[in-house]
Amino acid sequence: MDDIPFTQLQAFLAVARANSFIGAARELSISRSAVSQSVQQLEERLRVVLVQRTTRSVSLTDAGRRLVDRVGPVFAQTAAALEEVSAKHGEVVGRLRLSVPHAAVSLILEPVLPTFRERCPRVEIELVLDERFVDIVAGGYDAGVRLSESIERDMVQVRLTEPFRFVVVGSPGYLAKHGRPRRPEDLLEHECITFRSPTTGALYAWELERGRKSWRVPVRGGIATNDGLLCSTLAKRGLGLAYSPEAWIRDELRRGELEVVLEEYAPMVPGYFLYYPSRNQQSVPLRRFVETAKELLLGR
Repeated sequence: MDDIPFTQLQAFLAVARANSFIGAARELSISRSAVSQSVQQLEERLRVVLVQRTTRSVSLTDAGRRLVDRVGPVFAQTAAALEEVSAKHGEVVGRLRLSVPHAAVSLILEPVLPTFRERCPRVEIELVLDERFVDIVAGGYDAGVRLSESIERDMVQVRLTEPFRFVVVGSPGYLAKHGRPRRPEDLLEHECITFRSPTTGALYAWELERGRKSWRVPVRGGIATNDGLLCSTLAKRGLGLAYSPEAWIRDELRRGELEVVLEEYAPMVPGYFLYYPSRNQQSVPLRRFVETAKELLLGR
């Protein structure tokens, strides 16, 4: 090849990220037809089909997925380098795309983003809220945030929070009416606000532990949701017991709106970590975000 089809690759990678020609057009601020034409030109140039198109959906072929895996990180680094050299001395420019679970919004994003935006106003930030563990490279993300046990071992991990407990909580009114569970098995006799996994569709079994013994209790109740924050909100209203990270509900516990039960069985988790494929793929915006997060959340 005589030259690199930069514009065509940009359009194709945007389609892969958005899983949509319309979404790619919106991201690149061009027309859908321009995106489609660029992808078609790239396919003709490579003599291979990269994207399967139907009237209802868009999906990558095997060749398309391989191209994303190989070219995506290099393309992102090249774009970041071009942005960096055009910036003023000491100024950070670029784009930061993060995959974040809803739980991390109040614990991580709300404390960090105001300061980060003040320090790096020319960095464009895209936050995609998703409970699933996503493929950072294939999804076009710079990094993701998850609990450490959900992260693959080949990823670089950066601690963002200290370890914290998961606790079972209820409102004083609910506990006065229905009593307090004393053992994990007692939860089966209580109204529990359940969490349904957005990936598997299964109801989450509450995990408890004491010493070397552990329990997975298949709780049930009249309300199920895929939003963990909503569980504790509904528990505060007296609608049942909830299973929640203690860090989410410190204010409610302090005000007495919620009370911890089965405290001696509360498991400790390592905390939230930011993860990405390798250190040589860490962009300047990502590095500055990590520095700001560690300073504000961990005092480092």
